[in-house]
This record gives sequence, C-alpha cells and structure tokens, in this order.
Amino acid sequence: MQGILSKMQVRLDSPVQYELVVGEQRLALNPLIGKSLKFTYTGRIFCVNCNRSIKKGFNQGYCYPCFISLAECDMCIMKPETCHYAAGTCRDPAWGEAFCLKPHTVYLANSSGIKVGITRQTQIPTRWIDQGAIQALPIFSVQSRYISGLIEVVIAKHVSDKTSWQQMLKNHVQPIDLAEKRDQLVKLCKTELDEIIQRFGQPCISFLPEEPVVDILFPVDHYPVKIKSLNLDKEPEVQGILHGIKGQYLLLDTGVINIRKYSGYEVKVSL
Repeated sequence: MQGILSKMQVRLDSPVQYELVVGEQRLALNPLIGKSLKFTYTGRIFCVNCNRSIKKGFNQGYCYPCFISLAECDMCIMKPETCHYAAGTCRDPAWGEAFCLKPHTVYLANSSGIKVGITRQTQIPTRWIDQGAIQALPIFSVQSRYISGLIEVVIAKHVSDKTSWQQMLKNHVQPIDLAEKRDQLVKLCKTELDEIIQRFGQPCISFLPEEPVVDILFPVDHYPVKIKSLNLDKEPEVQGILHGIKGQYLLLDTGVINIRKYSGYEVKVSL
C-alpha cells in the first residue's frame, strides 16, 4: 500500500477494531498483531485540506496558509472557552455553525488517570478511543462547544484536562469509579455550574446522572516498559512487530508511532 496517511479509523468493540487509512485504501490492523509491519516515508507531505505539497505540516497535517485561515485551526478549537463567534470574528461562521454550535458532551475519562474533556456528540465514542481511555462517562449534554468549554474549565480546576500519552501507553492506569467522581465534582463545582446555567438557561445544559460508564478494551498483547517514540522525519523507514494499538498509536517492538501525527505524509506500508 502506498498513499497519504490519515488517522486510523476505529470502531468500538471488544477489543476496539482499527483500520489503517493510506490514501483510499484501508488495512484491518487487528489481525496483524504479532506480525511485522514496515512504514517507508517517501519524503513528500501534502496538506490534509488543500492537498498542496508542503515541506512541513502544522496542526496535524495542514499547510501554513490553511493553518492560519481555517476556523478548525483557530486557537478556540483548543480552548473552546475563548470562542469568539458571538463577537462576529469567527474565521468561518458557516463552519462554526456546523461544528461548534451543535450539541456537545462534557465527559470524564480514564486514560492516564482521570480527566475531564469535551467532544461533539457525534464523536462519541471515537474521541475516547483516540485518547486511549479505558473508561469514559458523559456527565453533561450542552448546546454548544462554547458552553462545554466553560464547564470544562470549571471542572479542570479539580481534575486534569490532559492525558499523559507515555503513561497511557504503558497502561499505568487503574479503574476508577467515574460515577462517584462525577457526583463529587458536580457538588464541588455547584456554585460555578449554577452560574453557567443561569447565564445560558436550563434547556441549554443537561446533567446526565443515569449515563452508564463505557469500558474500552484495546487490542494489545503486551505494553511497552519503556517508551521510544519513532519519528518518520528522522527515521524514514520504521519497521517492527506489532504488539498492539492504543489511542492513535501503534505499539511496535522497536518503539511507538503516533499515526495521527503523520497525517498528510506519503508512505509505503508493507507486511
């Protein structure tokens, strides 16, 4: 297979089912655990938006002009509490209406420990899988990305909003009673959450006390003791036995590679 690399496609199952996407081709990865894979980087990179040939990608695969002009690359995507749509300065209001002014979920996840996060409701459970979470629990349903960002900031004062990818890949994580933690956090943040509800109105924010915890099992035969990150820019040929897949990482006996990081790279993949 040879073509432009994209993030792996996932499907929640026991374990999660993965497909490697190379151009228009897809390769089921679960059956390849225990077998050797080789990635050869051709030296060419293409923007994931406009497809122009570039020397360096920004924000996981964009050329610089797209990076500084597209709404999906704006800082408010990383920090949704800074959304400036209402100020009339959104880079692309139509894109904002289609993606940001849609229902979002605030959730707790257990990837390298407990964390709070947000995602569009249409991205559940893909978002949790991509983060390498072994457990996830929706806690609020809200009407926009901006509102979800405000709630995330409040809860992040008490738990992390980031994942340690090294700890996630070593699987140094224990199951957590997410429902109990949800109730503790909601009680702890009650005053600030009530202020957000009062500001936007009760219909815009729904607490989800009855949602079940989602358990996620990844296809890994064993986890690395030490993490060695493989870099296609420094090592254009990467080869190793596939020991597992977690998040957007392939766990090889020679190291780990973040497939999403190399979106837009042209590679040849061989068994």
